[in-house]
Amino acid sequence: MSRVINISFPIQENILLSVKETKEEFTKEILFLSALFFYRKRRLSLGKAAELAGYSKIEFIEKLQKEDEYIFDYNTEELDEIFEDARI
Repeated sequence: MSRVINISFPIQENILLSVKETKEEFTKEILFLSALFFYRKRRLSLGKAAELAGYSKIEFIEKLQKEDEYIFDYNTEELDEIFEDARI
């Protein structure tokens, strides 16, 4: 099991007031958005992104769907390669 590291950064209290979130809600949202960012950049797998966000894979997929995010985002070249491999 991996060691847990705590990361903290300061934000102005008025930011929380502007987004109308508690510290806990804001933290949860930041974790999800970070996971989404790294998943989009293909720096984290779906499973690792879900782990970062604090969700199971299924919960993360459901959250992506609620946010109108694509679960699979392949370019044409990648799709051609996938289908070519499937034909073999």
